[in-house]
Order: sequence, then structure tokens, then C-alpha cells
Amino acid sequence: MEWHETDAKNLAIIDREIGDRLLSPSEYEIVRRVIYRTADLDYKTLIHFSERALVSAAAALAARSVIIVDVPMVQVGIAEEIQHTFVNPIYCCLDVKNLATSPTTTQTKAAQGMEVLAKRHPEAIFIIGQSFPALTTLVELIQSNNINPALVIATPVSFLDSQQVKDDLKQSSVPNITINGRKGNPTVATAIMDALIDLAWQAFGEVSKQ
Repeated sequence: MEWHETDAKNLAIIDREIGDRLLSPSEYEIVRRVIYRTADLDYKTLIHFSERALVSAAAALAARSVIIVDVPMVQVGIAEEIQHTFVNPIYCCLDVKNLATSPTTTQTKAAQGMEVLAKRHPEAIFIIGQSFPALTTLVELIQSNNINPALVIATPVSFLDSQQVKDDLKQSSVPNITINGRKGNPTVATAIMDALIDLAWQAFGEVSKQ
């Protein structure tokens, strides 16, 4: 990401307002990016990082693993950063063709697309920024041992009983970054992924160019 003087000033304000923190430097960089994109300091305590989440993300990016997203907003949001770094393929659930159109089909299009792409790329990086049904489908596939993602980023907003699905994801062996509570949106998912790309590029960039 290209930074300007105004970005630095805004981030400095965020640093002052957050104050003391119990995060690793890399985790904090992700949190402050989310706060900067959303202007919401609540995210200081809402973002959950599983064990190995950042390490697994960096390794998967460097290996040019496939990235699967639920909605175009996330795809567009991370595309430029990916194109200038690791050049991982990005696929969107809503772009999957020939999905079931029967009136008896209860899955949303995003959830159907997630099932197709997850089975096609079981070790991908998955980013769910908006569609809670897509996240539910993904977690069910994880629980049935059909897939083993390198990383799951889950930030969809939901006023329904969403915490159980998030807890199921947290309790799995899959590295994940999630939002506790109701908040979230595609902007949050994009901010998290952009920060992960930047951090991974700092660690692996020169090697990846070879």
C-alpha cells in the first residue's frame, strides 16, 4: 500500500487513542489498518487472531495459494495489492457459473459458490466479508474434513445467532482471523487482507521475485 503524509498523521492519532496494547507488532498493524479504514476504535478489542494465523497467511501468500472471496467488493479491494506483490489467483463465489436454480434450493448464491470453490481449492485462503451463509457453508465443510484452508478471514455482519458459527471456526485447527460480536463488513476483510499482504511481502518479497 502506498502511504502519504496524511495517512501517517491519521495512524499516529490512532496510536495515541489506542494507547497500551497486548498485541504482537504484526497483529497491531492489522488492527490499526482496520480502525483507519472504518474509523471505529471498537475493533481494538474485536479482532481475534488464532494461533498460526499470520504465519500461515504469509506462507500461503508466498506459495501463491488461491484466494477465494465471497463478494466482488473484497475481490476488487485486494486485487491491486495482490497484483503488485504475490500475484495469487483470486476467485469470487458470485462468479461461479451453472449453480442450482431450483426453487427448492435453500443456499444463497454466495454459499453455493463457496461450496463449489472450496471443494475445488480445499487449501486456499478464504475471505468472507459479507455473506454469513457462505461462512456457514465453509465452516460445515471444515467440520466434515472436506477441506483444510490455509487461512480463513471471517468478518460478515450478522444480528442472528452468528457467534456459534464463529466459535466453531475458532475451535477448528484452521488458522483464522475473525470478528467477535455483530460488527464487520467487506471493508474490514479487505483491510485485514491488505495488511497481511504487506507484512508477508516484507518477509518474503525478495524471495518471491526470484
